[in-house]
Amino acid sequence: MQGVIKRRTEFLNHFEELAPQHVAYREKYSYFWDNIVDYFNYFIHESDTVLEVGCATGETLARLKGHHKTGIDFSPGMIEQARSRHPELEFILADVENIPDDRQYDVIIVSHAIGYFVNVLSAFKAIKKACHPKTKVIVNYYNFLWEPVLRMGEFLRFKKKSPRQNWLTRHDLEILMYLAGFENYRHTRRMIFPLRIPFFSYFINKYLARLPLINYFCLNQYTFARVARSEDSGDYSVSIVIPARNESGNLEYSLKRMPKFGKSMEIIFVEGNSTDDTWHKMQLLPQRFPDWDLIIAQQNGKGKGDAVRKGFSLATGDILMILDADLTVAPEDLPAFYDAIAGGKGEFINGARLVYPMEKNAMRFLNLLGNKFFSLLFSWLLEQPVRDTLCGTKVIFRADYQKLIDNRQFFGNFDPFGDFDLIFGAYKLNLKIVDLPVRYHERKYGDTNISRFSHGFLLLRMAFYAARKIKFW
Repeated sequence: MQGVIKRRTEFLNHFEELAPQHVAYREKYSYFWDNIVDYFNYFIHESDTVLEVGCATGETLARLKGHHKTGIDFSPGMIEQARSRHPELEFILADVENIPDDRQYDVIIVSHAIGYFVNVLSAFKAIKKACHPKTKVIVNYYNFLWEPVLRMGEFLRFKKKSPRQNWLTRHDLEILMYLAGFENYRHTRRMIFPLRIPFFSYFINKYLARLPLINYFCLNQYTFARVARSEDSGDYSVSIVIPARNESGNLEYSLKRMPKFGKSMEIIFVEGNSTDDTWHKMQLLPQRFPDWDLIIAQQNGKGKGDAVRKGFSLATGDILMILDADLTVAPEDLPAFYDAIAGGKGEFINGARLVYPMEKNAMRFLNLLGNKFFSLLFSWLLEQPVRDTLCGTKVIFRADYQKLIDNRQFFGNFDPFGDFDLIFGAYKLNLKIVDLPVRYHERKYGDTNISRFSHGFLLLRMAFYAARKIKFW
């Protein structure tokens, strides 16, 4: 116990001494700190409530997005400076273990503070009290490989000398957060050269530092986490959108095979530019299947993406699902998607067709190669495994989809398929993306609407566009 008190006193004395000169010191290394703030802001939205743990003089908090922002720090000198410089923000003087538990936040930022937590496990248990079920926690900390470099920087007086702090590996942090009741869903590294040298720093940090292997040596690490959910599923209503172009022979089968799940279900058929009698057959469905809550519509534009957006605009369910009318993903698999999102396993559930063996004619060889290539590419882009980007079955909460719409201008209307509009949008919303393996079945009626080469080149173009928006911005 005396050791804990001694460490806390050592840390407190350090920050009290640093407080009067902290703003000037931070300004000296503004290139380093600006990069961190910009990355946080990529995932924070103007409607979010934000808490920063270890806010110091409030410079990071002042630049973060959010409609209500609170900072907490244990140093009276730091809090005094913060309140003086940023009177429009709320600052609380308290240890991390004593975070007020009378409110909860959408986003909690812990930036370069875990090194000074006397008890990291206790700190994250306290942070959990300020979380609601959808809170995102973003922890920023030094890569432990840089410890000798930073110590040398202190010796040469490029960096302020600090007390001996915790140097945690990614595994250390993930274990401690897991024990505190969190689950980690993404880990990234950024910045390999922390000083501003015109052009050189820009090129090194924006491009080279994002590449595989080189990225392993970056200075700043980021761990994304959320509160671990229980096994109990909520009771949600469901809207299933079935876009259909030249799928006349599959419409009735989609309803005959559809299982019942959720609190209530509505099925939304959206016809788009068919050359067969799909629209005529679709109009007969409500009469032939009176026990189903059906909505029938025609899309206004072209492409599956437009049809999905049309269907989602008509949906009233808590959970939105897509089922391709070709039934290559079976309707019988949809309850597994419902259980995954309702049970809190993820916030965006993505079907993955490349796990189980496929039926003989389910996917042509070149299509299979293309899907595997794009799986690797987008797993790197999204910084988490995404095994199959082109599976048509995707599931998201309607409330999150509404936020995705509000944020759609960031990527623009670039995706005729609709898959990447949802995947990239889910990434930008900082949702936990989970792959759900499904069996991919042979089409029983009609021909595929996918053109291998023209659509393949289009996907490449979208991948480069997304890389600029996600990886190299």
